[in-house]
Amino acid sequence: MERAEYIQSLRRDIAFSDTLRGHTLQYRTTWGLFSPRGIDAGTRLLLDHMDVQETDDCFDLGCGYGPIGLTLARLAPKGQTLLVDKDFVAVEYTRTNAALNGITNAEAVLSNGFSHAGDRRFHLVTSNLPAKVGKEMLYLYLYDAFEHLHPGGRIYVVTITGLRRFIERAFKEVFGNYDKVKQGREYTVAMARKPE
Repeated sequence: MERAEYIQSLRRDIAFSDTLRGHTLQYRTTWGLFSPRGIDAGTRLLLDHMDVQETDDCFDLGCGYGPIGLTLARLAPKGQTLLVDKDFVAVEYTRTNAALNGITNAEAVLSNGFSHAGDRRFHLVTSNLPAKVGKEMLYLYLYDAFEHLHPGGRIYVVTITGLRRFIERAFKEVFGNYDKVKQGREYTVAMARKPE
């Protein structure tokens, strides 16, 4: 393959489909987004262990190209799902993937955490939390999640297992409770509930 042809091949969208929680979706992604060639193990573990009600309004923090939030939109067809990312490329691909799959109860916006969530409230907030944003940013995400959750609302996160103790302390500090939903070798799914 000549160099020009190879460079052109790298610019083409990556396309694949996958089934999460019984819903098969088509995805278009590109290099530079997280896990562009397939759904990562942390995302899969998170979705497999989340309790989602069909009327839930959901918030996907750091949506990437949309696998978590678009699956939530399918699992909660009577709710609205807001997907946010601080990367405009991610937001564009999420919008593309929502349209590609005919998902109309989901909206993707450019936002640094909850900065563009307005005064919206959610029943469920979730994130495949990046390990490298730093503890200060993680605390901001958690305190903002608390403010944007309805009383009784849930937050689910998946992190690398090395962060599980930090998440346990932070959840107890911010929400007053913590539930280790599933711990694997590499990833841990944790949940907290906003008091009623």
